[in-house]
Amino acid sequence: MDSQTCHLTITTSTAAAVAHTLLLLIQDDPTNPCSKIEAANEIRRLTKTSQRCRRQFSAAIKPLVSMLSSPSPEANEAALLALLNLAVKDETNKITIVEAGALEPIVGFLQSDNSTMQEHAAAALVTLSASPVKKSAVGASGVIPFLLKIINHGSPQAKMDAIVALSNLSTEPDNLSLILQSHPIPTLTNILKTCKKSSKISERCISLLETLVDYEEGRVSLTSEDGGILAVVEILESGTHQSREHAVGTLLTMCEIDRGKYREPILKEGVIPGLLELTVQGTPKSRTKAHTLLRLLRESPYRRTELEADTLEDILSNIISQIDGDEQSGNAKKMLADMVQVSTEQSLRHLQERAFVCTPCDLPICASEVSLK
Repeated sequence: MDSQTCHLTITTSTAAAVAHTLLLLIQDDPTNPCSKIEAANEIRRLTKTSQRCRRQFSAAIKPLVSMLSSPSPEANEAALLALLNLAVKDETNKITIVEAGALEPIVGFLQSDNSTMQEHAAAALVTLSASPVKKSAVGASGVIPFLLKIINHGSPQAKMDAIVALSNLSTEPDNLSLILQSHPIPTLTNILKTCKKSSKISERCISLLETLVDYEEGRVSLTSEDGGILAVVEILESGTHQSREHAVGTLLTMCEIDRGKYREPILKEGVIPGLLELTVQGTPKSRTKAHTLLRLLRESPYRRTELEADTLEDILSNIISQIDGDEQSGNAKKMLADMVQVSTEQSLRHLQERAFVCTPCDLPICASEVSLK
């Protein structure tokens, strides 16, 4: 059999499987009450890796959405997983799923005591919230407070997916207002405090936090939260390159909006060493932001003592010893000279206090942002 004939045979076979599966899904078979569940499972299997099958099964969306309201938990799960796979990388299917009324039952599953259904619902919301056309509809469905509850109390997989969904929704201005009304800052800072600083979940949290501090409610909430700014500083020191970029961006936004109000709270959390390191070791964006923030933090009304200068010199020498190139070292030393006006007494004392605090346990995260089930 030549390749063309083989391809035609496979295509014909797939088309027949699609037609048969759709028939099982749409028609009620009194002799086989599980036929719809079998059909949904088959759709899930066929659409897991095939974009073509996702297109071919678009007609299955409405009956699958109807199955979400079934009293059968098995039918709910089979339909939800099939819809999840249909939505991945298919904007048309995402739109159809939302317009068919899937959001209400999905939000209901998010509140379920069944952790498995919570995870499936959170995964579905990651995919649906990525739709540029339906972000507002997803946000308006009432899902945001429940996503925050999942972040607080869900499984590691559900937590990660809930944060990704919230992050997706935050790119829509209407959703940002709804997110702020749900008071997310305590939840996000708690994740930053307890997670591994270089984890993906920390990266998503600090990214969302950077967006939220553009608003007065976000800034007030962060500074009011015990250890809120410190949590950002710790990400700035120990996060991934991307996380550190978001962390310095968060603090820079606050200082640019109201330097007088936020300069001291930021300084007292020991931010200077991390900023100095970023000026020579960060990404291009991090370096630029760190330089700008350092300029905003200078000109302290307090006089520096010789001890302070020596301590800061030691910190910077440590950084310089890890950097290759005279130009980079020269830039770092110049930054030290520029910072002579900055009071670091409180910062350094705070750093010493923090050295005696146990490191919070890491939260195990092994989830991808979007996973086919």
